[in-house]
Amino acid sequence: MTNATKESLHTTRGRPQLFTSYSREMAIFNTKVKRNWAIVGILALVVLPFFLQRDMVALITTVLIFAIGGIGLNLLTGYAGQISLGQAFFMGVGAYTAATLGGEAKGDVIGLGLDMVIWLPLAGLVPALVALVLAPLAARVRGLYLAILTLGLVFIGEHIFKEAKPITGGAGVGRAPAEPVFLGFDLFSNQTILGYRIDRFTIFYIACLVIFLLLAFAARNLVRSRFVRSFSAVRDRDVAAEVMGVSLLKTKTLAFTISSFYAGISGALLSIVIGRISPETWNIFLSIDFLAVVFIGGLATITGSIMGAIFVVMLPKLVNTLTVFIPGAGGVGDGSLLNVFELQSIIFGLLIILFLILEPRGLYGLWLRLRNYFKAWPFSY
Repeated sequence: MTNATKESLHTTRGRPQLFTSYSREMAIFNTKVKRNWAIVGILALVVLPFFLQRDMVALITTVLIFAIGGIGLNLLTGYAGQISLGQAFFMGVGAYTAATLGGEAKGDVIGLGLDMVIWLPLAGLVPALVALVLAPLAARVRGLYLAILTLGLVFIGEHIFKEAKPITGGAGVGRAPAEPVFLGFDLFSNQTILGYRIDRFTIFYIACLVIFLLLAFAARNLVRSRFVRSFSAVRDRDVAAEVMGVSLLKTKTLAFTISSFYAGISGALLSIVIGRISPETWNIFLSIDFLAVVFIGGLATITGSIMGAIFVVMLPKLVNTLTVFIPGAGGVGDGSLLNVFELQSIIFGLLIILFLILEPRGLYGLWLRLRNYFKAWPFSY
């Protein structure tokens, strides 16, 4: 080892934020601290369900599923700057694709009973194909017009879902989701592994954790590529990006397609957690929930999408616990001024407004401020 190499290693160890190459700075884990905390976090997520009750395991599973959809929407809205209210539509397409291919046929409802190794990728690819067809129309507009266009997709999709009874079961009836059987192994049934009995909620949680990690690392790797750099160029100034040679049509189409793929996977997994899906499930309120994930968690950050998913999924349980301490709040139908769902919607709206005004990077921005404060302490600069 040469003296220059030794000096570089010594400098890097003593100053972890000093990067001597562009590739090292852009690495997923560009410091040992990030890598070690990532390992600790993954191990904690693996052992966590063994110490929690079933309802909490199901809730954390929902967090992972919302994080997948939130990451997809953040790639479109946060990185590419394309505001979309159509996340629920693409999630519904993914859910019904999975249910048709992997579900059980009952009466007039179609179900092919295929393995999860087939229906899960297709649950992402079919919405991505739909987005690929619709993207040229969406690419012609931006801002508020794009939001209204994607909002129209939700209402059109809800009508189609209600009428396509062989696929969806129809309004008010619904259908069972896909069977999570992976290569003959039922992921939603109690199993005995090495003499230890593991309940079905934990088994499915581990499966969702693996899928989440694969998609999260894929997205984190994608944001380091030239494709997402073109997303950012279009977001910051689309005219300047086009002058520099970035194709607006190709860039926006790619962003819509990738986002819809993540939405489809999220919708397929969420349908299994719900247990029985109906056309009313995929409505505008679900799209608003995912917008809250992105804006509250933090725009243009994968970590922020995870933080936002934790907040949005856990908030109803927190609000339900605190209603006894809030004057005028109570349960549905008990004559209270506000019920839990109305209070939750008000909190979502207020938080989105506050974060957009005070901290555009959301919870992730707050975390950065806190981290930088302690890194610079006792200095104020």
